[in-house]
Amino acid sequence: VALVAALKDLEEDIMEGLRETGMEDSACTLGFSVMIKECCDGMGDISEKHGGGPAVPEKAVRFSFTVMSVSIQAEDDNEEITIFTEPKPNSELSCKPLCLVFVDESDHETLTGVLGPIVAERNAMKESRLILSLGGMPRSFRFHFRGTGYDEKMVREMEGLEASGSTYIC
Repeated sequence: VALVAALKDLEEDIMEGLRETGMEDSACTLGFSVMIKECCDGMGDISEKHGGGPAVPEKAVRFSFTVMSVSIQAEDDNEEITIFTEPKPNSELSCKPLCLVFVDESDHETLTGVLGPIVAERNAMKESRLILSLGGMPRSFRFHFRGTGYDEKMVREMEGLEASGSTYIC
């Protein structure tokens, strides 16, 4: 649902990209590729020093994504044509929050339990297509996910030193 909403938010930009590249709008219904940057990072101390609500952990982890680009496969050749590129990929405005968990980022069990279904959904989407009406026509989208927005400390905590690209001596 979040990816559908993000694409619908970009509908004007995607349609403008089709027009700018000279592609026939009515002929472009298949072959859309969407590059998604995933981000997961601890937010540090978020405790409030006032109020009398229920006790919650004083740290949080945010899982979010950014639509980095949308491209389409040209029908006459194997070239992919980019019709949308996020102009400010590191901006908070382009980053769509998907999940906010009140937990310390070092709490592996809780993070795995909460983020597990999101990872499973992402893996299922890698092997399928989304048909979405944009510009008044159904269009087929395939998603590609890149986890380039992960905090290195969190990757080490979750996956071990090897996963983060760190160099270490045993």
